[in-house]
Amino acid sequence: MDTYLPAVAPVAEISPKRRQVLAAAEQLFLAQGYGAVSMDQVARTANVSKATLYAYFPSKDALFATIVGEGGLERPLTEDLFPEEVTDLRAALHAIGLRTLLFMLRERTLSIYRIALAESARFPELGMAFYANGPRLMHDRFVRWLETLAAAGMINAPNLRVATEQFMAMVRAGVFLRRSLSIPPDASEAEIVSTVQAAVETWLKAYAAG
Repeated sequence: MDTYLPAVAPVAEISPKRRQVLAAAEQLFLAQGYGAVSMDQVARTANVSKATLYAYFPSKDALFATIVGEGGLERPLTEDLFPEEVTDLRAALHAIGLRTLLFMLRERTLSIYRIALAESARFPELGMAFYANGPRLMHDRFVRWLETLAAAGMINAPNLRVATEQFMAMVRAGVFLRRSLSIPPDASEAEIVSTVQAAVETWLKAYAAG
């Protein structure tokens, strides 16, 4: 049974108070970590009542999930990233991999990832919120795209979920690991591109039809 929190539904228009809460909570989480921050503290920092806070977010994990989902971790999931018509599979995979890796190397993305990694053992709901509203969204969208490629006879992958996870793991590779651990120096543009190219070529050898 899937125990992950559901992904946060998109919000057409964010009210000023709701925006205050999200900004205050993100500031507190990034500065103090997830466990050290209370909902009372969020309400005080956002200058809203507890009733207003809980009207928007019933729990701290729901609040964190919204920060992840609405705050940008799903931004690579734009429809133009997954073209309906694919004439050059290698180029399409390279574009997906490059945009994904560049997004993962952003400081805000890394900060939220570090919080989730550091505290999810003590707060399982935190890891669930992060996964459901970040990586799982990307993986689900990638799987749906691969389904169209398989139907068109462009790829031959017995398990599309595994193929997706393998591609994303290769894209992260050493560049993301070093950056998430703050190990200098930062990857050069050439290293980022070569990391994506290697992931694409390895993946195509495994799954490209013919």
